[in-house]
Amino acid sequence: KIERDQIHVIYNPVIMPGMEEKKDAAVDHSWFSENEPPVILGVGRLMPQKNFTELIDAFAAVRQQRPARLMILGEGIERTMLEQRIQELGVKADVALPGFVDNPYAYMAHADLFVLSSIFEGLPTVLVEALYCKLPIVANDCPSGPDEILEDGRFGHLTPTGDTKALARNIERALSGDVPVPTVESWQPYEMDRVIDQYLAVLMN
Repeated sequence: KIERDQIHVIYNPVIMPGMEEKKDAAVDHSWFSENEPPVILGVGRLMPQKNFTELIDAFAAVRQQRPARLMILGEGIERTMLEQRIQELGVKADVALPGFVDNPYAYMAHADLFVLSSIFEGLPTVLVEALYCKLPIVANDCPSGPDEILEDGRFGHLTPTGDTKALARNIERALSGDVPVPTVESWQPYEMDRVIDQYLAVLMN
């Protein structure tokens, strides 16, 4: 029974000191060399929530239409299943599962598109990190967070969760250049200094 004007929502601090240096680091992988096909990036634990099977299926459809590559950073219980699906779809040469990496920001800064294929989230900080790295985004409009972070499509394409064909279409649109370009405004609400200021404003009042 707290009055609505007494409730203050403050985002988690996602953009932290040191991220700029990490973002600008080199990536030792041949896919990020000049004149290579565009790289689509996914990041997260290899588990059912992240729904990487749908991402791989959508990528396979895109790959039939144009050269592209898919890299998924992360480790988890679904690795064997995902590797089998990649083999079944005949896209093994164009999909990489490097496992956990210490600095995903460098990969974000060098990739061409980020895709969030989750079936549910809380507030997916990986989307904010991708925005900070100026990486265009396609995301499943899952509960909850993507629509809020991307402002209903202002900062990236939203796709109905579970619609693999729609996900493939939005990936193809994005690779063709039809996708919003991340701006400073898209990630500033999650900057550490701004979040601290908001806490101080609430606590000091």
